[in-house]
Amino acid sequence: MPVSRLAGMAGIGVDRMGSLADQSEDAGLLRLENLDTDLRPPEGVVEATREAAAEDDANSYLPFPGFDALRAAAAERVSRSSGVAYEWRRTTLISAGGLNGILNVLLATLEPGDEVVLPDPIYIGLVNRVRLAGGVPRFARCEVRDGVWTLDRSSLHDAVSERTRAFLMMSPAMPSGAVLSREDWAVVCQACRRADAWMIYDSAMERILFDDPTPVHPASFEAMAERTITVGSVSKEYRMIGWRVGWIVAPPRLIDDIGLVSISNVVCNVGIAQAAARVALGAPEEDLAGATAEWRRRRDVVLDELAGYPVVKPQGGWSLLVDVAALGLTGSQASQRLLERARVAATPMDGWGSERSAGFLRLVFSNEPVERLRGLGDRFDAAFAERR
Repeated sequence: MPVSRLAGMAGIGVDRMGSLADQSEDAGLLRLENLDTDLRPPEGVVEATREAAAEDDANSYLPFPGFDALRAAAAERVSRSSGVAYEWRRTTLISAGGLNGILNVLLATLEPGDEVVLPDPIYIGLVNRVRLAGGVPRFARCEVRDGVWTLDRSSLHDAVSERTRAFLMMSPAMPSGAVLSREDWAVVCQACRRADAWMIYDSAMERILFDDPTPVHPASFEAMAERTITVGSVSKEYRMIGWRVGWIVAPPRLIDDIGLVSISNVVCNVGIAQAAARVALGAPEEDLAGATAEWRRRRDVVLDELAGYPVVKPQGGWSLLVDVAALGLTGSQASQRLLERARVAATPMDGWGSERSAGFLRLVFSNEPVERLRGLGDRFDAAFAERR
């Protein structure tokens, strides 16, 4: 029997699909299962990493909160996106990636049994971290309207209770690519204030937007700065997954508690990666704009190839969902068909939100070039022709 803190947790499925794809040793197999990208990091990042590997200061446990220059740059980044002036010494810590930061924040804010509101569907890694911290996930459904994901406000209302301690929100959300409008954010923030809850904002993809290029930060709304905790990382926008560097920007009254958790959890951050992360945070806007334009091209090819299939258009991010329940299949069944009949690796969504997530299949379009994505429709036909 697993220990109680693991109750309700499930594996993310990506590792299993990745292993099956690797074992096939098939160069023609489309790798749409894992949230990777083949686009390179900003200019100067690799060089800064090489240089840091030879520096004694980078080979140290200290400083525990992260390098000063990186903390300052992260605070400036969040200040710029939120409109709130954050003084880095009192508000900012560096984490070993964004998800490490999310877990540290949850451990610093939740008592056992506290409830956390999340959008649905959502990345299972966020759900699992809520459970690991002793929290209870409550889901606010996103529904498909006019071909895109839209927050169901009545579901949001139903998800909030007297036990609500935090909202854990992401926009664009993984894996759906759902983007909250300014009006949606206003409703979410109002619910957060009424519940006297923390707003934990996962900003990992906040600027990877395809249809409306203006991100909305929850701390920019009335009376939200004092309750918003922003967790970001260099993994997605800066294409630096393997560097494992993130940041937490929080109200001063909470930052020491998060720091205590951080020291007790991962202890310190990746020293040889922090200088490179600082370089990335100084990259010009054109760097991300170019990457986003390429990801949008790939998204559009997938949407064009799968026209006629129940695909939900993502408005940002690296992935999209196919409603395979509409084809009479579970995500697991659809994933198996694609792998066996069409040489496509894709991840089923079991546990990625509420029970309905089992009826979706995730396709990651960030890691395959347009040339390889063309023909995806023929592969789907090979797997599902009789189900259309």
